[in-house]
Amino acid sequence: MAVAATAVAAMSLAVSPAAATPTSTTAQTPAPGGTCTAADLGTRHPYIKTSEVSPTITHFKGWYVTQGTTGYQSVTTSTQTTISVSVGLNGNVQGSFAVETLGTVGAMLGLNVQVDYSSTSSVSSTVTWNFNQPGYYGVYKGTKKVTGTYGSLNCNRVQQDDGSWALKWIEGPGSGSFTTYTTLEEGAVRCQDKVPAGSIMAKAQELLDCGSATARAKHPAGAVAPTAKQKRDRLAQRPAPTSGTSAEQHKATEPIARADLNCEPGAYKIAVPDKPLSWGAPLLAADGVRLRPSTIFSAHLDNWRLCNVTEHNGVLEASLWNWGNGGCATIAAENAATEQAVVQTAPCAEDDLQRFYIYRDVPGSSKIGVQNKYTGSMMGHDRYADGEFIRQYSSGRQDGTGTYTLIGV
Repeated sequence: MAVAATAVAAMSLAVSPAAATPTSTTAQTPAPGGTCTAADLGTRHPYIKTSEVSPTITHFKGWYVTQGTTGYQSVTTSTQTTISVSVGLNGNVQGSFAVETLGTVGAMLGLNVQVDYSSTSSVSSTVTWNFNQPGYYGVYKGTKKVTGTYGSLNCNRVQQDDGSWALKWIEGPGSGSFTTYTTLEEGAVRCQDKVPAGSIMAKAQELLDCGSATARAKHPAGAVAPTAKQKRDRLAQRPAPTSGTSAEQHKATEPIARADLNCEPGAYKIAVPDKPLSWGAPLLAADGVRLRPSTIFSAHLDNWRLCNVTEHNGVLEASLWNWGNGGCATIAAENAATEQAVVQTAPCAEDDLQRFYIYRDVPGSSKIGVQNKYTGSMMGHDRYADGEFIRQYSSGRQDGTGTYTLIGV
């Protein structure tokens, strides 16, 4: 009993500076159906669809204390499982959208969770503990593993019951899953200790396998060999091997270019005042899309056609074909997971990296926001300047610089 009380007091031993404290994040995050403005067309925010909190033992060792060997001892525990923080397809945490997702989870659940990429240790770890009674102990380190799924909230026009239009936060296309964890806890627990149900300590006690012959037997002081259950659980907790990042997998199956796009007859400038999006440098194959003033020498490099257009729940999906160089706007596969990757053009193909969602203002306004289908990131720029690259931002540019005007030419 005394051991359990001591272990409870030892919780929250190591608070990471990357942990998200439960604050007013949910109050700051838009809700589905809430009102947005034209400046929000180029932004997005996460909302949490499902979440699950699971006490998880990361390190464990069976340890026997005999009469005369009580007191402080250092126990080297073995890795039971490794938890890595991740958001979405890329299996990592990059960009403001991922950080906001995890911050929203922490605020919603009232937990301090990790919001930057980190993982629990994958090597053996030492726990120093005061064993004040003889017995069979489980010495552990553990945490609360937090998993779930999220969706994306985007600003788009919605027709209301009276026929009028308004800008609302809607569930945008795409969703993903997340994994994070709370502050690590360490301790020691015996079979006869009373522990809180659903706690990390209770999970360690369960792993102790109190009904086994090992738990009932007398042992020499020190380490106890793992039970069959402990071995099985350790194997079950090991993450499945991966074959690379989603960007690498995409590149390995890159589609064949095609030339039979079904483009709408009109062409458009996608613009901020006096500077439409233009293919940057005609002589540089690796250049990107930039803000450029239109001139008589633009040679249609600032003209775009919407091709293979579909519409779902008021959101357009299209390939953006550049009239001047005959390529389609894209994010390069090797840069798909990179925050602020530059928008480029490539030979047109049936490829989600070349597909974009277009969010529109109410009828009468030509303002839009643009989102890459594959990466989920919004298009925007750092500053209003000649030659400034158009880049992808996971949450968009929250200052409104990701909102553009679609001008027919």
